[in-house]
Amino acid sequence: MEQFEQEINIPDELPLLPVRDIVVFPYMVLPLYVGREQSIAAVNEALNEDRLIFLACQKDASVEDPEKEEIYKVGTVAVILRMLKMPDSRVKLLIQGIKRAKITDYVESDQGLRVKIEQIADDVKEENIDVQALLRHSKDLLTKAVSLGKPMLPDLLAVIDSIEEPGKLADIIVSNLGLKMDEGQTVLEIENPVDRLKKVGELLNREISILEVQQKIMNDARGEIDKSQKEYFLREQLKAIKKELGEEDDFQLEMEEYAKKIKKCKMPKKVNEEAMKQLDRLSKMHPDSAESTVARTYLDWMVEIPWSKATKDMIDIKNAKKILDEDHFGLEEVKDRILDFLALRKLKNDLKSPILCLAGPPGVGKTSLGMSVAKAMGRKYVRMSLGGVRDEAEIRGHRRTYIGALPGKIIQGMKTAGTNNPIFMLDEIDKLGSDFRGDPSSALLEVLDPVQNVSFVDHYLGVPFDLSKVLFITTANYLDPIPPALKDRMEIINIPGYTEEEKIKICEKYLIPRQKKENGLDKYEIIFTKKSLSELISGYTMESGLRNLERTIGTVCRKIGRKIAEGDKSESFTVTEKSLEKFLGPVKFIGEEALKENEVGVVTGLAWTPVGGDVLFIECTKYKGKGALNVTGQLGDVMKESSRAAMTYVRTIAEKYGVNPDDFDNFDFHVHIPAGAIPKDGPSAGITMATCILSCLTGRKVDKGVAMTGEITITGKVLPIGGLKEKLLAAKRHGIKKVLVPAKNEKDLRGLPKYVTKSLDIVYVSTFDEVVPHALID
Repeated sequence: MEQFEQEINIPDELPLLPVRDIVVFPYMVLPLYVGREQSIAAVNEALNEDRLIFLACQKDASVEDPEKEEIYKVGTVAVILRMLKMPDSRVKLLIQGIKRAKITDYVESDQGLRVKIEQIADDVKEENIDVQALLRHSKDLLTKAVSLGKPMLPDLLAVIDSIEEPGKLADIIVSNLGLKMDEGQTVLEIENPVDRLKKVGELLNREISILEVQQKIMNDARGEIDKSQKEYFLREQLKAIKKELGEEDDFQLEMEEYAKKIKKCKMPKKVNEEAMKQLDRLSKMHPDSAESTVARTYLDWMVEIPWSKATKDMIDIKNAKKILDEDHFGLEEVKDRILDFLALRKLKNDLKSPILCLAGPPGVGKTSLGMSVAKAMGRKYVRMSLGGVRDEAEIRGHRRTYIGALPGKIIQGMKTAGTNNPIFMLDEIDKLGSDFRGDPSSALLEVLDPVQNVSFVDHYLGVPFDLSKVLFITTANYLDPIPPALKDRMEIINIPGYTEEEKIKICEKYLIPRQKKENGLDKYEIIFTKKSLSELISGYTMESGLRNLERTIGTVCRKIGRKIAEGDKSESFTVTEKSLEKFLGPVKFIGEEALKENEVGVVTGLAWTPVGGDVLFIECTKYKGKGALNVTGQLGDVMKESSRAAMTYVRTIAEKYGVNPDDFDNFDFHVHIPAGAIPKDGPSAGITMATCILSCLTGRKVDKGVAMTGEITITGKVLPIGGLKEKLLAAKRHGIKKVLVPAKNEKDLRGLPKYVTKSLDIVYVSTFDEVVPHALID
């Protein structure tokens, strides 16, 4: 190298090649890729002269055309050993650093950047023992770094060992340390060779520290790997030996399978710890012991429960509404609540699921609605019937100490669903019982509380399970039997019975097509007239729901199917009112007929029943006696008290309407409500009974075209009642034109469909005095 240096005469002016991300030191040989036009011009100029070029680092590697102030002053004179033009217009150079130098000035040139340089001497002023010690120490450090794994060419180590100049040694060592650009430039700019070698010694010490830590990490990792490999090798040998002896260890294979399943389940941390603890216990048991069977069953449940598996909700509100409307007619309040929940889930992913309770009579579609909700949301559906459940362990599970213990129905349902966010239908929650084994409704308090069910603990599992993602929907026919604390946790949605108009639409859209399909009549046209459906609903079924109605339609379809099987070649069948009796026999339910003429002491009242609204003709007569009031018709206590309140008020206003006060002492009064076999109760017949008593006393006839409902007080005020929709439909069905209702019920009419109030003259009354002009005829 010395000879090479002596042979080259370095001029004071050279082409400049700015380099990025690398510092070139003297004696350093490396390839460079040149792509910038100005740089390629500098390279060509150097090749045309003496192949010498000045390399200096630019301060910011991202700058394409660096200015003078953006290039470091100190750089290296290098010789271009080889040059190769690349296909992409770049040039590949092989260069060797020759001498350290610094820029004194820039020279303008058409061929590229040129600079005037001043060479930096690399001589040591005096050789002494300190310099010799520094040289030896630096070589020892380099040898130690190589022994710790620092990559270095073997030939280079031999060359370094023979170098006695501190500057040259420093340059060769530092060029092989792989320093960052700013650190390399700092070393390059140190002019004193001894100081430069001291700085390289510091960098070598830092590199050795890093290599020692790296070596320790590798040794530790290798030790763990060697240990694991040893264990694996021994286990594999043991398996092979047992296999050769015909003693393959199925129990060990089972343990490994459990471990894989536990890992796959992605259980919460505490749950995972408990599962691994039980697996460890099982591995130490005898495979055929009774305890191992219990532990196996427990682990089977743990790995089959969906701890982290969930279905993705379909947040398409329009599609969800379409699915709900296709499956169920009406039930708008329930559908709106589900769509509200879906809309909020779209805005907030971690929204807690509501606890809905669908309350209504049998057969209105409460249970099937849960399936539609699951379909609309894209979730799994699980149903659990609570009817007759008396044992708390049915909900919370049995402790593992009992023989044949299992988790409760909640955890069993989650396993069946296979996801941790299904639609969970708790059917007939009002039919829960309780005895000495506990109260299941109390166990449900935790399940149906969105705050508490985040960590529901089943007695069998003994670890918390998150139920907060489950959408619980409960159903009930009556709310009274449900404990108040449980009722408070649920959002109650009342589902009233269907009206006749709604039932006709449901028959046409759902029930008739379904029964045709179930009875194999898809190819035939079966038409039910509206009158026949109306007769079918009122004369052959008496219910709020649709079960008997669908069953009856199925009977008609089977009768038609029998006709076809017997040889009837018709392609179309029309079911009329007359043909219904032929298919189903005589009418089973005969409703009350409207009054044919105005009568004294007979008033048309309106009643609500679990199967819809109905009319009641309340009768009153008087006979010689002492003023006693006798009420009949299997009435409840509330209705009896209502009749006494009506009588009391009529006595206070008797003279106003021309009644002799002595009549109350000389006559007994008998109020009767027909259909005596049917129990009746409630206060809503108050104004009806007061009207028939007053009609009986005054001898004035009651308008047959007027029906009424409302509770009466002893001061004559008319109070609001319930079931208004059903009552108005009953009045409409019986041809009544005018209906008197409490004024406070006016708000209830706003939410009713137009077909309910159409053709009815609805009169709002606040006091009994407002009833009399509409009801009694002069």
